[in-house]
Amino acid sequence: TDLLLFIVHGERCGPFANPNSTMAIRYHTDVKLDSDEFIDLLKRSTLAERRPVEDESRIKEMLAHADVLVTAHWIDDSAAVDPKVTGRLVGVSRAITDYAYCTYLSDLAVDSDYQGRGIGRELIRLTHEVAGHQTRLILLSAPAAESYYPHVGMQPHHSCWMIPPSDEG
Repeated sequence: TDLLLFIVHGERCGPFANPNSTMAIRYHTDVKLDSDEFIDLLKRSTLAERRPVEDESRIKEMLAHADVLVTAHWIDDSAAVDPKVTGRLVGVSRAITDYAYCTYLSDLAVDSDYQGRGIGRELIRLTHEVAGHQTRLILLSAPAAESYYPHVGMQPHHSCWMIPPSDEG
C-alpha cells in the first residue's frame, strides 16, 4: 500500500528540494528493497556504523526475512501525483514479528538530510500498524538516538538482555 504525505516547510529538505516548495513523502508497505539501496540509506543515516554493510549477502538475508518493511521516498512536487514515481529512498523501517504478541523493530533509518521532519515517527507508526497494534513494539536504540524515542511515545525498558553474534567475538 501507498501513503502520500505532503509536508509544508520553510527550509531546505535535502539536496533536491526547492526551499519554497512542498515536500512529498510517499510511504510504502509492500516494496521489495534491493540490498544496494538499503546499504546506501544505512550509510546516509549513520546506521551503517552498526550494521554489516560490507557483507551484502547478509544484508540480502536481512531484507528477505523481514516480516515488515516500510519505506519512505522523497518525491519532487511535480511528480507527487504520479503513483508510478518511486522517488529517492529517505527512510526505512525493518521489523520481525509474530503478528500476535511482539514486533522487533530491527532497523529504523532516516537519511540525515531528512531527519527532524516526522519521517521516523511515521515509519514507526506504519510498522506497528502493519504488525498489529496488539503487539508490543520493541527496539534497541543506537546510543546517539536514545533521546529520540520518548518523543515518539516509546517507553524505556531497562531489562533487555542479548547474546552478541559469534562474529563480534
